[in-house]
Amino acid sequence: MQFLYFALITVVCWGTYGVCMHIGSVGMADKEHGRLMAFIWVGLAYFLTAIIAPLIILKVKGGPVDFWAYPTKGWQWSLFAGTLGAIGALGVLLAFGKMPSPAYVPVIMSIIFAGAPIVNAIVSTTKEGNWGYVKAPFILGIALAALGGYLVTKNPPKPPTKAEIPAKH
Repeated sequence: MQFLYFALITVVCWGTYGVCMHIGSVGMADKEHGRLMAFIWVGLAYFLTAIIAPLIILKVKGGPVDFWAYPTKGWQWSLFAGTLGAIGALGVLLAFGKMPSPAYVPVIMSIIFAGAPIVNAIVSTTKEGNWGYVKAPFILGIALAALGGYLVTKNPPKPPTKAEIPAKH
């Protein structure tokens, strides 16, 4: 079950990702260009974390650091996966630019993090040809993920408006 620890690290990192991206993009103090500048900084973080750190680890462990020594299929699909991740990160920032208030950060992130596992389940099951082995709890899990995303989307925690606050006597 060692995989669970790494999965939980990802849950914590990705669970705080949207909030941090929103704070960073707002902190740029430029409504027109701040989100793109925030995206550049996210890209720099990806470069440091996803390129520099693995190269150091490969060098320390004696692994090959020649990019082209690996099969074409492996690096092409990995590059495509990274492109999908980057487009997704850009989509988060662009969604933040269209939300009516910061209270919608959990709405956007719940749509993403409830929707992504649903898409993953469908794509993975199709890719592996496992639809014949699908059982009811799998379908229920997909439905519950959709329901959870819907409930968070429709009921974000927001402070009451001035009209909703009772007047003091």
